[in-house]
Amino acid sequence: MSPVLAGVLQLLALVVALGLSYRPLGDYMARVYSSEKHYTPEKWIYRVIGANPDTEMRWPAYLRGVLAFSAVSVLFLYLLQRVQGVLPGSLGFVSIDPDQAFNTAASFVANTNWQSYSGEQAMGHVVQTGGLAVQNFVSAAVGMAVAVALVRGFARSRSGELGNFWADLVRGTVRVLLPLAVVGALVLVACGAIQNFSGIHEVGQFNGGAQQWNGGAVASQEVIKELGTNGGGYFNANSAHPFENPNGLSNLFEIYLILVIPFAMTRTFGRMVGSLKQGYAILGTMAVIWVGFTALMMWTEFAHRGPALEIAGGAMEGKETRFGIAGSSLFAVATTLTSTGAVNSFHDSYTGFGGGIAMLGMQLGEIAPGGVGSGLYGMLIMAVIAVFIAGLMVGRTPEYLGKKIGTREIKFAACYILITPALVLCFTALAMALPTPPHSMTNTGAHGFSEILYAYTSGANNNGSAFGGLNADTQWFNSTVGIAMLLGRFLPMVFVLALAGSLSEQAPVPATAGTLRTEKPLFTGLLVGTILIITGLTYFPALALGPLAEGLAA
Repeated sequence: MSPVLAGVLQLLALVVALGLSYRPLGDYMARVYSSEKHYTPEKWIYRVIGANPDTEMRWPAYLRGVLAFSAVSVLFLYLLQRVQGVLPGSLGFVSIDPDQAFNTAASFVANTNWQSYSGEQAMGHVVQTGGLAVQNFVSAAVGMAVAVALVRGFARSRSGELGNFWADLVRGTVRVLLPLAVVGALVLVACGAIQNFSGIHEVGQFNGGAQQWNGGAVASQEVIKELGTNGGGYFNANSAHPFENPNGLSNLFEIYLILVIPFAMTRTFGRMVGSLKQGYAILGTMAVIWVGFTALMMWTEFAHRGPALEIAGGAMEGKETRFGIAGSSLFAVATTLTSTGAVNSFHDSYTGFGGGIAMLGMQLGEIAPGGVGSGLYGMLIMAVIAVFIAGLMVGRTPEYLGKKIGTREIKFAACYILITPALVLCFTALAMALPTPPHSMTNTGAHGFSEILYAYTSGANNNGSAFGGLNADTQWFNSTVGIAMLLGRFLPMVFVLALAGSLSEQAPVPATAGTLRTEKPLFTGLLVGTILIITGLTYFPALALGPLAEGLAA
């Protein structure tokens, strides 16, 4: 079987699996977030944290809950790393330095999972399992909660209330993420991923010295790393490591885990607003972009230039022979079009255009299908922008889902789409202008610039993957990428929740003959065009200096 055919068959199998999961999972999540019943374990959690899950919150109160919980999480994870040296199960590792502890705490709480350390050489069992894995669950649940709050903003009228953050957080964790993670972890163990609390073992000689590996609760952390679109690996090689991703079947399953909740949340959206067709329109937009990027990535990486690539069957540098071009390309697109950041290959070794496609996927806002929660609310913000543009073209006040998009709403949406590009471009410019940061680049020219642009694109968009050629374990990158991750995660949430509050205060307006039909394919095309044009206008100059210049020079 040819590698290209194998890649097409993998893509088809993935589409079938996602299609079979779409309806039951989407409907289940709609019931979870619409339920008024509290399960007994959930009641225990509410008593411990002192929350009343039945209290409705307006957007400022909902936002305070998001920020307060996240601030406490950052502090807890930072302190846990700082005292690692005295904790049991530390495997003899010392406490983490302050700048790296801050970077890691910000990274995992912001659902970014950027790692400037080697997990098997720095983190013990307690920090990995009690700190990082826990944040993989709750940071994903925070994103889902904010998305559901925005959906309620469209669905409700004249109330200004968006639900209860604590109830949404607990339900997302207990009823959605935990059950799926348990089943997924069993599948990964069956595929060969390890799950233990063993210590460090010498496994043989390597370059004249003993090679050491430590065990860990890898399968349970791997599954939520993908399912919650987190991305932080137990080992430095991430999902290229055989303990995390043993074979082709586990590779395809992990890609499925990355995509299943973000795609299914479009049905949750349609169910909660009372129009499944609206959910299908958003799904169609996500699917068109995802399939298009996958095809482009495979084409660029399968392109043969010279006898060496002909013999290897493609651009195999930096890729696992277990997965090949197709499995690596599928994974790379899935992880950069979502806020996952897990990698099963070395993005720094991709072709110039291939690395640019991965970078562009993040710069779109990671909305196709995006992270759990963040992909849906990011796409809905772009839908608001699209109907506003359509309204300008026909001279009519724009409406979306029966809500008028006025001056206030479009200001919130505009602020949302400006924050991340400002962080990416400003921090990249500073890093290139100052004398010290460029020393971290292992390459010069266009590729070296791409390494730094990719780092801040990944951090500000809460992705977490990296062009591995950049030495990011410095005070400059630990600090600035940490700041970019926090601002890139929580500032957009401010405007998402403010928009949700503004929409929920409105009374619905009836549809007329002049109302834009946002459930039709025409709107899907308009939305795809809006996304690509806005991203192109924003990032094209920077991309032209990096991956485009490198690709054209190849």
